[in-house]
Amino acid sequence: MSRVGKHTVMIPPSVTMSHAGNVFSFKGKLGDFSVAVPDCVDVAVSSNGLDVSPKDETSFARSMWGTVQRNLTNAVKGVSEGFTVTLDLVGVGYKAAVQGRTLVLQLGFSHDVEYAIPDGVAIKCEKPTQISIASNSKQLTGSIAARLRSYRPPEPYKGKGVVRAGEFVVRKEGKKK
Repeated sequence: MSRVGKHTVMIPPSVTMSHAGNVFSFKGKLGDFSVAVPDCVDVAVSSNGLDVSPKDETSFARSMWGTVQRNLTNAVKGVSEGFTVTLDLVGVGYKAAVQGRTLVLQLGFSHDVEYAIPDGVAIKCEKPTQISIASNSKQLTGSIAARLRSYRPPEPYKGKGVVRAGEFVVRKEGKKK
């Protein structure tokens, strides 16, 4: 069983924290972020950070213990450092470009795939075959990366598709003659 919740959430000096009831708000150089804490988990503010503990020994409270600790940690990291996901486009003619607040993808379809960039997210294309997604929310960054990957997931025979940077695509052997 994981004991992630036991670790103290360290708050760097560049991040300011405030809380009203069960809502903790963090403000840093990359914006602000709020985390709502359920009633089954208790968060204590100490001199060196935030200590999370379950209020009772139910299975729901113990499962939310680690979840709340991770959500608070991600909020602190998000407003201070941010999260970045890099996607690579592998395939002949696969390209990406940012036009205003729209990401235009050429993925081998008869049409271009256009994705509207949500507020609070920065998408850059340093190279035509590389997309960099940055935000202060880990959940939002990951869900956008998953959405873009779903347009053309990597296929196992040639390895073509939208691949996360550093991901290993398991290749299959083709038909033999």
